Amino acid sequence: MDFKDAIKQLADRVEKLKENIQTEEATKNAFIMPFINALGYDVFNPLEVIPEMTCDIGTKKGEKIDYAIMKDEQPILLIECKHWKQDLNIHDNQLLRYFNVSKAKFGLLTNGIIYRFYTDLKEPNIMDDKPFLEVDITDLRDNQIEELKKFHKSYFDVENILSSASELKYMGELKTIIQNEFSNPSADFVKMFATKVYDGRMLQNVVDQFTPLVKRAISSHINDIINERLKGALTVSDAKPETQQTKVEETKTETPVEAQPDSKIVTTEEELDAYRIIQAICRQKVDVSRIAYRDAQTYFSVLLDDNNRKPICRMYFNTATKYVATIDENKKDVKHAIESLDDLFQYTEDYFKAIDMYETKE
Repeated sequence: MDFKDAIKQLADRVEKLKENIQTEEATKNAFIMPFINALGYDVFNPLEVIPEMTCDIGTKKGEKIDYAIMKDEQPILLIECKHWKQDLNIHDNQLLRYFNVSKAKFGLLTNGIIYRFYTDLKEPNIMDDKPFLEVDITDLRDNQIEELKKFHKSYFDVENILSSASELKYMGELKTIIQNEFSNPSADFVKMFATKVYDGRMLQNVVDQFTPLVKRAISSHINDIINERLKGALTVSDAKPETQQTKVEETKTETPVEAQPDSKIVTTEEELDAYRIIQAICRQKVDVSRIAYRDAQTYFSVLLDDNNRKPICRMYFNTATKYVATIDENKKDVKHAIESLDDLFQYTEDYFKAIDMYETKE
C-alpha cells in the first residue's frame, strides 16, 4: 500500500471510529500511532519512535513529550497528542516549551484529526507561533498528502521540508488575507480597485459606495471561473460514443428546455448554471445522467431520475433575495438565502442526504 492509500485508509478509520474514542490514550492508539506507522516508522522500535520522551524544561523535571521520531539517535519530530475532541489552540504552548529545549527541527500538535506542523522560521530554536502546515485528515487534498509525504521515513530531508515550510507559511498567510479581503474588503483594498475606474477624489462616501460593488464583482468573477470549469468538466465526462447515447439523454443533458411562446415559465441562464453546479456535485453519488431539472413559475427543481417526487433541491431565483431549498426527511423545503451561485457548494451534504433518502426507500 502506498502512502496516499494508507493516509486515506486512516481517514476512513477516523470517520468510523471517532465517536467511540473516549480518552486521549485511545486517540493515540486508534489514530495517531497508525499515522506514525503510515509515515514509515515502527512505533514499537525505540530507535525510531520513543513514547513519553523526557524533555526537562528549566527547573521542571520529568516533562514528557508523547512521541519523538528519531533519526541517528536524535529527535527529528516531536509529537504532542490530545483527545480528538479537544481544541488544539489551547495546547500549542506546551509543544513550544518542549521544542525549545530539544534538538528537533519540527513539532507536531495533533488530536488525531487535525495535524499542525511547526518549525522555527522566525527565530532559530524558537518554535513559531503559527504552524506552517495544518491538515484535517478527514478533509484531505492531494497537495496536502504530498506535503505529509515529505515527513515519511523514506523521503525525510530537513532542508527540503524547511524550504517547503517557508513557502507554505507565507502562502497560508496570503491566502488568509485574500479570503478576508474577499469577504470583507478593507478601505485600502476597495480604493486600489476603485481608482482604476473612478476619476474623482476617493472620499469616504465614494469608498462606501464601491465597497459592495467590489465584493459583488469578486463574487461574480469567482462564479464565472467555477461555471467555466464545471462546463468543461461536464462536457468531457459526458462525451460518450453516439451508439451509447439515447435521444432522451441528449435532451436532458445538452439541450435546455425552451419556454413555449405562451408559457409564463422562463428558464434563465443563471438557473441552468445552478443546475450544472448541482449536477457536478451530485455525480459523486449517482450517474450524471440521472440528474435532471424541471422549471416552474415559482421555482426551478433539480431532480433525481427526472421524477418530481425526488427533488434534490429547488432554486427560488425569481425574488429579490435568492434562495436554494434543500429537502428534509419529510420532503419539505428548507430555504437558505444565497448571495451567489458559489454558495450552492455549502449544501453538498444536504443534496447527498436527499439522494440517499430516495435510494434507501427503493
